Formats: sequence, structure tokens, C-alpha cells
Amino acid sequence: METDSCPFFVLAKSPLDKGGKKNKTRRFSIDETPIDVLPTEEGWGTPSIHPPENGSQRLGPALSPPRLKGIRFLSIAVFLLFVVRAVLLQTVEGSSYRYLAEGNRSRLETVPARRGIILDRRGVIVAENIPSFVLTMRPNDLPQEREKRDALLQEAADLANLQRADFDLLLQEYAKVGEEDVVVDRDLPYDRALLLMTQIGSLPGFSVRVRTKRRYAFAGSSLAHLLGYTGKMNAEEYARLQGEGYRRTDEIGKTGVEQSMEGLLRGQAGTRTVEVDAFGTERTVLSEEESVDGQAVILATDAEFQVMVETALDHALQTTGQRRGSAVAVDPRTGEILALVSLPSYDDNLFAGGVDQEAYASVSSDPNQPLFPRAVAGQFPSGSTFKPFLAASALAEGIITPSTSFLSVGGLRIGPWFFPDWKSGGHGVTDVRKALAESVNTFFYIVGGGYQGFTGLGVKRIVSFARLFGFGSKTGIDLPGEANGFLPSEEWKQETKGEPWYVGDTYHLAIGQGDLLVTPLQMAVATGIVANGGTRWKPHVVKQRGNDPVLPEGTELPENVRTGIKTVREGLRQAVTQGSARALASLPAPAAGKTGTAQVGGDQPTHAWFTGFFPYDNPDLALTILIENGGEGSSVAVPVAKEIFQWWYDHRMNGTP
Repeated sequence: METDSCPFFVLAKSPLDKGGKKNKTRRFSIDETPIDVLPTEEGWGTPSIHPPENGSQRLGPALSPPRLKGIRFLSIAVFLLFVVRAVLLQTVEGSSYRYLAEGNRSRLETVPARRGIILDRRGVIVAENIPSFVLTMRPNDLPQEREKRDALLQEAADLANLQRADFDLLLQEYAKVGEEDVVVDRDLPYDRALLLMTQIGSLPGFSVRVRTKRRYAFAGSSLAHLLGYTGKMNAEEYARLQGEGYRRTDEIGKTGVEQSMEGLLRGQAGTRTVEVDAFGTERTVLSEEESVDGQAVILATDAEFQVMVETALDHALQTTGQRRGSAVAVDPRTGEILALVSLPSYDDNLFAGGVDQEAYASVSSDPNQPLFPRAVAGQFPSGSTFKPFLAASALAEGIITPSTSFLSVGGLRIGPWFFPDWKSGGHGVTDVRKALAESVNTFFYIVGGGYQGFTGLGVKRIVSFARLFGFGSKTGIDLPGEANGFLPSEEWKQETKGEPWYVGDTYHLAIGQGDLLVTPLQMAVATGIVANGGTRWKPHVVKQRGNDPVLPEGTELPENVRTGIKTVREGLRQAVTQGSARALASLPAPAAGKTGTAQVGGDQPTHAWFTGFFPYDNPDLALTILIENGGEGSSVAVPVAKEIFQWWYDHRMNGTP
């Protein structure tokens, strides 16, 4: 097909139609000048130019009135269509597009700091951080319209295999968090997390993120009571801590070292500014300030030794058919807690970050109270383990001397009341060393409450000296939840029981019975005073905070008490060589200690106690054992102590402490 062209237009059609007929003349207008082109046999003819007839300017072929009317109608229709669409955008669909427009904005996000790790005294990591997939929800990114929000939450619940009510409870609990991410579900398996990432990305306000969670290396061991766990902050905790830079959605240490060292372990959160779309999906990081990781905490506790002590105690519990017991091992030279065992225990990994309701109900409803740190918070009658401190007090006051003796014939009678020895027929002539070695009640009745003209210490002085050894108040250990114990008094009895104080009350107090209550920790600290010759060290489970070592804090007892302690030490050694703790005599190094069998009232079996130190000449281990309702201390608690002392001799005395 041929085409001819001119500078103004191109003719791409044959001048003749298919039937051989010529096309009509065509007129065009360029720059107000009409141009006529006539068809010929050979092609289009030469254009002829005519001046404009009416001064109008036209470009293109001339349009007929009907065609102009059609174009006018079409233009009006298109214009009306744009108007209608604009109205729809501004009214009916305005909120949706406004939401999308506002969704594309910059956002300031918090970058959580990694929590500091916890190590034992030998460098073994006992608490660390591991990655974990979590499903999060940001309340401010949810649709504002109730209907759309409900539909979105239901869809998210279906995808996450959760109850819709879970979302409502979270929104109620975190009603004011706004731009913070709320954890909906945690510890997502890898495949489940990937699936949710592909499905939930189109749901505004929901994300699958990688966070860190706490992992405790000795899962299920008694270290759980010492380490504690982390968890979601509640409203009361947030009210107390928000001034320290905490957010409502932060996790904090709830118990144990995690709580007491919270300020050191938490670190400092960072921030970053990101651009996100309407679904809350991150598009671009605009700026970032890195977080500062929490500092490490090094424990004074020996994890391997802790497990060994726990194993020995647990074996004794199984033998007696009991479930509850505690053990405290302390370095009498510094106050460092080498082992702190409370049984039964629990798995602190179950609680890290949040605990399943069913799991929590199972643990919390256990009658043996596995969540209870009994070594620190349990309060028990001490039985005869209180006698060494009464003896030291009497020696310090000059009530007795190391050679003072009394005759034990099986007990004392005061009017209608009889106060027995544990040995029928008595122990014969008894001085303070023998009284400690054989746990002679008669000796301590007389020394504590007096008898037939002999003036004893009396309740006021007993209580006063007991406080010197740390009884009746918290020791100040760097753990939460410590109990005070209890020292009775004349005033207390009158106020609470409406009765006067009798000499029988003093007799009971003198042998560690009656209303006296102590914690295993208090007993271990007091035993450490006897072991080191008279210094009361503040117990601590943390050896180093970050780069700062924890310095021992000690108080030296008065000289008269220190003098009395020397004789008491000899009596405790005699308990091993020929007294109630003779089972310890075969140890490779000399030990010293005191047994106790504490009555608990009713028909319940007695508590079995042992407290002592090792080795005798230069002790670096003070130990207290309590087996609740275990029976006699000499037959139940002493074997546990022997196993522990033997292990210490084999593994630590000649090694690195």
C-alpha cells in the first residue's frame, strides 16, 4: 500500500475505494487556513489552500453538529463520573482511605535490651537468653470501627488457634499501651511461626517477631528458688516502676536473683524510627539508637555443689516418705551462700516470660508448695539446734563457766508439770560440752529458766542474745521474700494469748521449742558465727555484679560472746566424737555439729535438724539441714550432712572454691 505525505499530514488510505469509486474531496484546516485535497487516479492531488471564511481556527476534519453533540454529551458524562467518584472518596470510603493514608507514617519503636546472663561461682551459665518467635498485637494499629475490629480479631484468633476472649482480655489489660507491641502468643514453633508470617501479614496490627526469652540451664532443680524467673509486669508493678523507664509491656524479674538484681540485669532499651504502612509492616528504618545489654551477675553459689546437696536431701526425703526439706551451705569466712536448697522445687523455664494457666494451677495447688522458698521464707521450731546459742549466751553472761555441771536424772518437775530429758533416767552429771554433745535438756532448762535457787538467763536475756546471732529478724540476704522468724516475749504472750509468761515457757524456749521460730537460713548464718569464732557475716548469693565484686559485710560479736563461743565449738566437736552426731566421726577431716528433733504439735512427726561446720580446725563450710516431719535429726539429717561433707572434702577442699 502506497502512502503520500506532506509536511502537515499523512494520507494512509488509497484515494479509490474497493469498488473503484473515487473518494470525495477532503478538507483540513491548519493555522486557520482551509486546505482541499482532491483524489485522482494516480493518487491524491495537489492541495489547494483557501483563506479562512469566518476567522475561526480549526484543527482536524470538520465535525458535523450531531457528532459535536455526541462529544458534548460524552464529556458531560465523564465529568459527572469524576464528581460522583470524588464524593464517594470523601464520604463513603473516606475513613478507609484516610486510615491507609495515615498508616504510612513514621513510628518510634523500642528496641529491647538483652538481659544479662547469670553464672555460678565457677563460670557455669545458669541463666541465659535464647531466641523465641512471638505473635504480637499493636492496639493502635487495629481498625477504629468496632465492626471491622471485631472481624479482624476473630480472623487473627482463628489463624493463631486462640480464643477470641484472649484478645479482648489483652486489650483490656493493656488499654493504654498505644504504640507498644503486646505479646499474644509466645514460644511459637518454627514451622508455626513461618505459617503465621505468610498468613497474618495482611492483618493490620499483628506481627510475628523474634524476641529473646530466658532459659534456665538446671531446669526443675532447686536453683529455681534462688534464680527466680522473669514475667510480664502487672499493673501494680508498673505503677511502681514506670518512673524508672519501664514500659507497661516489659518483662521483669519476679522472684529470686532475677528480681533482686533486676536493675543490673535489665540493661537499657534502645529506640529506632521506622516507616510503616497501614498494616504496621515495617518499610524503612529511618534512624536507630542501639540498646545496651544488661550486665552479667556471678553467683557465690556453686551449681554443681547445689545439685549434689539437692540430690542427697531428696534421697533422705524419699527414704522417710516426706516431700519437704531444705539445706543451706554458707562460707563462714565471708557469708557467701554456696548452696541454697528448697524441696520440692519447680521448673522455672515454665514461668519464663509467662506461664500457662493450666501449668500454674497445677504447681500452685500442690499441697507441698513447690513455689515456696522454704530455706529462706520457711519458719520452723528449731528444736535442740538452738542450744549452742543459749550456751554461748550463758557463758557470755557468766551464768555458767565451762566447768559448771548439773545432774540430769531424766527431767525437772515444777509443781504438777514435768519437763523431761529425751533419755529415760537422765544423763548423769553434765557440763556444757556434754550437754551440747548429748543434747541434755535438763542442763538447758536450768541455764535458761533457773531451778532451785539457781538463776537462769530468763526470757529477756535469751531473746537479747538470740538477736545477736541473727534470730528474730531478716539476715539481709540479697533475695526477696525472706522471713523474720520469731522470738517470743512476755509482752507478746500477754497481748496475743492473754496469759502471763511462766517458767515453763522459758524452759521450752531454752531447748528451741514453744513459740520460737527460725528459718534454715538464720540457723546456717548463726552456725557460721560459731564456726568462725564470733563474726556474723551478711549472707549473699551474688558474688559479683557486672565488674563489681560484692564485698563481705560482717559484724564482730562482743568479746564476752566470742569467749563463750570457744567452749561451744568444743561441745559441738564432742557431739561428733561421742555424742548425737557420731556418724560424722569417720569423715576424712574432723567435723562439728548439733542435731535437733523439733516437735511440731499434734500427731505430726517431728522435724529432723542438723547444723554444723567442716572441717573443724579451719572451717570453710557451715551447713544446716532440715527434713520436715522427718523424725530424729541424728538418724535422718546427720547422714545427709555426712554425704555433703564427704563430697566437699573430695571435690572442693583441694580444688578451686
